[in-house]
Amino acid sequence: MTSAAKVLFTGKTHVTSGADGAARSSDGFLNVKLAQPHPAAENLFAAAWSACYLGALGLAAAQRKLKLPSEPSVDTAIDLNNAGGAFFLRARLDVSVPGVDRAVAQELIEAAHGICPYSKAVHGNIEVTTTLV
Repeated sequence: MTSAAKVLFTGKTHVTSGADGAARSSDGFLNVKLAQPHPAAENLFAAAWSACYLGALGLAAAQRKLKLPSEPSVDTAIDLNNAGGAFFLRARLDVSVPGVDRAVAQELIEAAHGICPYSKAVHGNIEVTTTLV
């Protein structure tokens, strides 16, 4: 990243643990009880990545001057795994782009990974399977 990068948004949260654990954003948009660290972390990551990915999918369509006939959706599963005492993640994104030719939809879901900052952050770090449903 260069020093000329423009910050578009900064998400700020305060997270506490324990029986009364919670995650709260500084703007009040997010306020979630987190009685246990897991599955909260995986669910929050899945939701955040999905939201970002859908925005990237819309941008990919707009860059191709395509109007999506209806709203796309994504079901994201984040698996927390353990092998040999080491923890790691795997992700599955099942993406629906209704009303769009399957070949075009496949192109869009692949392009979205090149746009979405979450997809870029995990690229090469975790196994990701994306399926057009």
